Amino acid sequence: MTIGIIIFLVAYALIVSEKMDKSIPAILGAAAMVFFGVAEFPELLRHIDLNVLGLLIGMMLIVNIMGTTGVFEWVAVVIARQTRGNGVLVLIEFLLATALISAFMDNVTTIILMAPVTILITQLLSLPTVPFLILEAVFSNIGGTATLIGDPPNILIGAGCKLSFNDFIINLGPVVLLIMLVSAIVVVVYQRRRLKTSAEAIEQVAMTEPGRAILHPKRLKYALGTFGLVLLGFFFSRMMGIEPGLIAIAGGFVMAMVCGIDVPHMLEKVEWCTILFFCGLFMMVGALEVNGVFITLGNWMVELTKGDFGLTMMIILWGGAMLSAIVDNIPLVIAMIPLINSIIPAFARQMGLEGAEEISRQVAQPLFWALALGACLGGNGTLIGASANVVISQIARKNNYVLTFKQFTCYGFPMMLLSLVISSIYLYLRYLN
Repeated sequence: MTIGIIIFLVAYALIVSEKMDKSIPAILGAAAMVFFGVAEFPELLRHIDLNVLGLLIGMMLIVNIMGTTGVFEWVAVVIARQTRGNGVLVLIEFLLATALISAFMDNVTTIILMAPVTILITQLLSLPTVPFLILEAVFSNIGGTATLIGDPPNILIGAGCKLSFNDFIINLGPVVLLIMLVSAIVVVVYQRRRLKTSAEAIEQVAMTEPGRAILHPKRLKYALGTFGLVLLGFFFSRMMGIEPGLIAIAGGFVMAMVCGIDVPHMLEKVEWCTILFFCGLFMMVGALEVNGVFITLGNWMVELTKGDFGLTMMIILWGGAMLSAIVDNIPLVIAMIPLINSIIPAFARQMGLEGAEEISRQVAQPLFWALALGACLGGNGTLIGASANVVISQIARKNNYVLTFKQFTCYGFPMMLLSLVISSIYLYLRYLN
């Protein structure tokens, strides 16, 4: 366990330093876990989430193919004309749209779709691109917290604890909506001075014609039709028993086929450094999980409460958030679910509860809602806290924008603290008061 923690901390320090591509310390860290006997290589391979990788690769293919049609340029021009070049309205419209879409579509998918449009519109209006991208990643994580399908940790919690789509909407929807609105107000207050557009940019926007942005109308028609089917697949994936990753990658290849796109050429445009980074990170965190690091941390958090249910719920919320900001939240949730299940009977006896429904409503669900809020919102704390953050940084780099670990933390960490404070008040008033 000690060797694994040291290897992870060294790799993490190299990732944070940004002296090299993030994929290098991630892969070398995973290799070190094997070389020093922390875990066996086949065991680490089982911790790579192929669903996440399939979703990333598939959506990268889809976005690249759709990008050849000019549709993103068209959307950018339409939004710019609609807001008449007002930087504040542009930012609010993008952030709220990102949060809303992320609630009903995986937040990584949302980021892959929104980022190209964001870059184009900020270039068109001479607005600061990097803050837009960072805040979009933050709002995608906030929006994804509201539903069962919005963020991978929620999918794990829903499946492991038998919580429905409606359960998430009813219990997490109100607090996420509040966090989203308060966060938007805070962003506007602190960013409004940087969102002024020049008269020349506004005049240029007024003269643009969105229709001229579409380069291949026929290809766009086929691409949109295929993309519509992919979205339907996402919505009904659980009903069909098919993982979203398979739907995305299959949809990418179908789109390439119907649009007459050369597949090898499109595969060259996939951000393979991002894919390798996730592989290395999954394996490193998997090695820590195998050695019981997360279980140990979880037990330590619960022992601090000394049987206080409210304090336990807050420690799960804040502890889960802080850990999610450091490591990927998926293995953290996997480790925390059995831990929470193990302490539910003790609290039920302490409260004198006997019926399964009553125990679920008064003990189990509040603890799992705290875990969901902590894991999902905690991802905003650092650049590697959530998959959407890593993807946005790679897209920025691909478009020659520097998005550093420090930059993301300066924006994301305060937003994370704000959302956790609101979540704490909400959990207390709804489940403890």
